[in-house]
Amino acid sequence: MLIDENLLDKVTEQAKASDRLRMNYNLHDSLDAKAQRLLNALEPGTMLPVHRHRHTAETYIVLRGSILVVFCDDRKSPIGEFVVSPEEGKYGIHIPAGQWHTFVVRESGTVIFEVKDGPYAPLQPEDILIPVP
Repeated sequence: MLIDENLLDKVTEQAKASDRLRMNYNLHDSLDAKAQRLLNALEPGTMLPVHRHRHTAETYIVLRGSILVVFCDDRKSPIGEFVVSPEEGKYGIHIPAGQWHTFVVRESGTVIFEVKDGPYAPLQPEDILIPVP
């Protein structure tokens, strides 16, 4: 399979039409695969809670567009912010296992290549930070 502008455009159009303003295009064969590899088309306004993956690291490579990745502590306070944008020569970020994080999409048409260990495991309630009152 060729990952080209046509594929990125197709997945971006699906993201724009989605209520979530994002769309995955899986490159792995199944949710049980040992490596979860996917394109993730993202539009400004998509909501991603502060979360963590306790058992796997995660890597994002930005193919086009731009994101702001925010690392947080256990109280949801930001402890690091990283702009990831090929236009700025910052192509990707590696997120260690257990690191609380989220991101903000900075440009319409943003597409990232995302990789993490499998099998797929949905986020559990203890892996999503609820705002501290």
